[in-house]
Amino acid sequence: MKSTRYSRKWVVVLIHAIAWTLLFSLPYLLRPSYNESQPASSGRVQGNVLVPRIMDLTWVIFFYVNALILIPRFIYKKKYWPYTILQLLILAWVITQASVLFKAFIPAGQSFNLRRILLFNTFVYLFILASSTAYQMIRDKLKADTLAKEKENENLKTELSLLRSQVSPHFMFNVLNNMVSLARKQSDLLEPSLIKLSSLMRYMLYEADEDKVSLEKEIEYLRSYIDLQQQRFGKKLAVNISLNVVDDNYLIEPMLFIPFVENAFKHGTGLIENPQIDVELKAEKNKLQFTVRNKFSENREEVKDKTSGIGLNNVKRRLNLLYGRNHNLLIDKSDNWFNVSLQIVLA
Repeated sequence: MKSTRYSRKWVVVLIHAIAWTLLFSLPYLLRPSYNESQPASSGRVQGNVLVPRIMDLTWVIFFYVNALILIPRFIYKKKYWPYTILQLLILAWVITQASVLFKAFIPAGQSFNLRRILLFNTFVYLFILASSTAYQMIRDKLKADTLAKEKENENLKTELSLLRSQVSPHFMFNVLNNMVSLARKQSDLLEPSLIKLSSLMRYMLYEADEDKVSLEKEIEYLRSYIDLQQQRFGKKLAVNISLNVVDDNYLIEPMLFIPFVENAFKHGTGLIENPQIDVELKAEKNKLQFTVRNKFSENREEVKDKTSGIGLNNVKRRLNLLYGRNHNLLIDKSDNWFNVSLQIVLA
């Protein structure tokens, strides 16, 4: 980080040096060439070189003093009158300096014209003042935008961590209830179920902590969860699964699909005639299509607890934060079916 900042400072210094060189070279580049053949005394040549260099240095100092000191101390603090007085004093000093230098170094044969010096230096002063003010304000605006962006990113990371931490306890609560049910039945499926639960916990603890995971791992995690639910409901529930990845090496945010599937098992079972859940995922050509369907009974009244709806609200927020316009989520109910359709444009 330090080396990067150091190199950036050198780049900024180089850009400023080039800009000043080009600016101060303009009078010589635009100067008529027909007078170059005329002889000039050594005193005149020395004065014509020394005076502009001293004035150039004055303008450079004024530019940075105004940008880095005067504007932050006076303009940003709304001290406009002291700032105006200082600017008038600086202008008076510049004109006085130019006059003294002209009289000291320009040969006597060249006439002194106060009006010309006044107009020329006032014009340059106003140009440098405007450039300096614009430079500092743009510089501060860019700094403020960068800081705001960094804060936004940090807030985003914090919010995503909180949202992800909400997923895990909510999911584990339901899975552990399944384990209790199998233990009461003294089912032979308890041991393989615990093994699957162990793999799920390993995924949540070590894999889901990453910003992104491979889509294959997320699908494996999803399969394990569905297997655990199928062991719980057995033949009472028809589950149709189609999880296919045509193209490999896709990355995705972890635990993104579980809330939809969890919601389907939570609300698509119970006192429902011929319950059925369909889960389909397909990814190809940088596009992911994920759908979940489950039957539900419109006449069934559910008693909602405090954690009801956490999963779906959570994943909607995560999708908006992570994918923005690169995703499309549709949720609807029709003909006793609850349908979820999610499309994501993968990077």
